[in-house]
Amino acid sequence: MSSLTVLFGVAGLLALAAAIVPKLVADRPFSVPLVMLVAGIVLGLLPLPAPYGNGWGDPAAHLHGVESFTQLGILVSLAGAGLSVDRPFGLRRWSSTWRLLALTMPLSILAIAALGHWWLALAPGVALVLASALAPTDPVLAGDVGVPHPDVEPELARDNEIRFTLTTEAGLNDGLAMPFVLLGLALAGSEPELDVSWVLVDLLLPLAIGVAVGLASGRLLGWAIFRTASDRIRLAEYADGLVLLALAFLPYALSEVVHGNGFVAVFVAAVAVRTQEREHEYHGVLHAFGHQLERLFVPLALLGLGLAVGDGLLAGLRPLEVVIAVVAVLVVRPVVGWLCLLGAPSPGRPATAAIAFFGVRGIGTLYYLAFALNRLPMPQQDVLWRVGALAVAVSVLVHGILAEPAIQRIEQLGGHLPAR
Repeated sequence: MSSLTVLFGVAGLLALAAAIVPKLVADRPFSVPLVMLVAGIVLGLLPLPAPYGNGWGDPAAHLHGVESFTQLGILVSLAGAGLSVDRPFGLRRWSSTWRLLALTMPLSILAIAALGHWWLALAPGVALVLASALAPTDPVLAGDVGVPHPDVEPELARDNEIRFTLTTEAGLNDGLAMPFVLLGLALAGSEPELDVSWVLVDLLLPLAIGVAVGLASGRLLGWAIFRTASDRIRLAEYADGLVLLALAFLPYALSEVVHGNGFVAVFVAAVAVRTQEREHEYHGVLHAFGHQLERLFVPLALLGLGLAVGDGLLAGLRPLEVVIAVVAVLVVRPVVGWLCLLGAPSPGRPATAAIAFFGVRGIGTLYYLAFALNRLPMPQQDVLWRVGALAVAVSVLVHGILAEPAIQRIEQLGGHLPAR
């Protein structure tokens, strides 16, 4: 039996599971990602034929595949997340998001990099790559605590501070992690060039270009979808969800061509489209199509991670690697997030604690590890994969069980509305 046959069989089972599992786990204390992760681990323990003669538990043999698939998943999820944001842009209205991005994220990266250097004896550049890969929160896996589509529950999309902050943070930090990863790669290289011009041109300028391209392409796509005079061209008249893929891919490609940050461009473009037209029922079509794609990408990504874990990805795992993965997800982010949100116009302590705690790790971590190791093979890269995979697994387990009950409880108590 060939590995391709196995892949087709797994893909068919996965499509069936994507339709059935959400119904089975509804109102239960575990999530679809957790179910698929466990299923992947079980499959990984079976003697399945692996692709290309390499084991499923050897990410180094599949770096290009891991990078491409996770990149595709991120792009689709960023477009969907951006279209769900229904709160007007503003420094005060988005203040909790800005604090998480400008303070919590870099401070968390610094703390985890220091722990990786001290506890795991990683070189500074390698430790920074690991910390940067662990920084992005996931707009797909955060679905239980994220913003629902505005057409379904408009008050949660606009006025729920917890869900809004976690969604916008996840939408932007996938792109904002890139400068830290590139800095780590430069430090890990044999001849790093860390002058001021490199920092400005290679690290900071792409972010500005990504925002500009996102705004421009978002306005253009919004015009084509909702505003153009010809009903033959006006895309909203056709109820075709494939337009979501245009929103996911075009801003990314345009931004990358001019050396911008493509992930930032996609999220900004999606927010710009939503800003141009908030009430049209076509948003529901795009949301439904994006949600179906996410229901495929999430199980497949978690199934793949589970396969790798079951097939030996964590072989050689040391106690300190377990400690740093757990500390990164369950200590560093909650503590740093709580401190950075102090004084923000928040709806109270329970909501602040929830925002700080539910920084869900997911395919962004896997993407950045593959991205970095594709460009610069590093010593101890097996350590990076073990810590990264374990951090995602811990997040899927803990956040998957606690997210929905905790958020619903806070909402029932009324502690989710932003300060006015």
